Amino acid sequence: MKTFLVWIPAIIIYGLFLGWHQNWGGPLSTAEISNIIQRLEASEVGTSARNELQTMQKFLEADDGREFYMLNLVRVDPGDVEGPDGVVRPAREVVEEYTKVFMPSLLARGGYPAIVARKQGGYFDAWGVEADPGWSIIGYMRYRSRRDLAELVLDPRFGGAHDFKFAAMPNTFSFPTQPELLALPGPQIWVAALLALLASFGQIAWLLAGRAAGASATHR
Repeated sequence: MKTFLVWIPAIIIYGLFLGWHQNWGGPLSTAEISNIIQRLEASEVGTSARNELQTMQKFLEADDGREFYMLNLVRVDPGDVEGPDGVVRPAREVVEEYTKVFMPSLLARGGYPAIVARKQGGYFDAWGVEADPGWSIIGYMRYRSRRDLAELVLDPRFGGAHDFKFAAMPNTFSFPTQPELLALPGPQIWVAALLALLASFGQIAWLLAGRAAGASATHR
């Protein structure tokens, strides 16, 4: 019976994972949205012509409390660019100055890259859109909630980091999506399966060790 104790750490770890991965705060309240918009308007984000503040406000007001995925199309300059620090280097190295700030902040709020893929060819189907500017990569970023998106955008650590992004990416656009079909299992499933597998192996190892100890004692 004691062998079942190995499941306790697995259950605790999975509980901690869900605490990080799931949105337990529900949809944004009207007061929260008002506060966020006021802070955005007073921030660098609100004063930049690159950001659509009204679009953000509508997205927050329609909050359903669920996770969402941000689709990002990015064109990274193929050559060298001058970053805000005055150093000329490959654009991919410049954009890393942004991602090394962005990624830890995203992960801390229950988000992560679901898909990052490099473009392999031109448009196969295209009408009613501008010509392909030469997209480099696409990113499909998972956000735990719209609240987390707002908090990430308002993170003061991004004050200077965005300038590296602007210097390295001459073209980009992004918009939020809600998946209707995902063929790959989400972390809620594979993390649970992995922990269950490890706990099962631990239980078997404990049981075998106990039997070996018992057999050794019998032969003495």
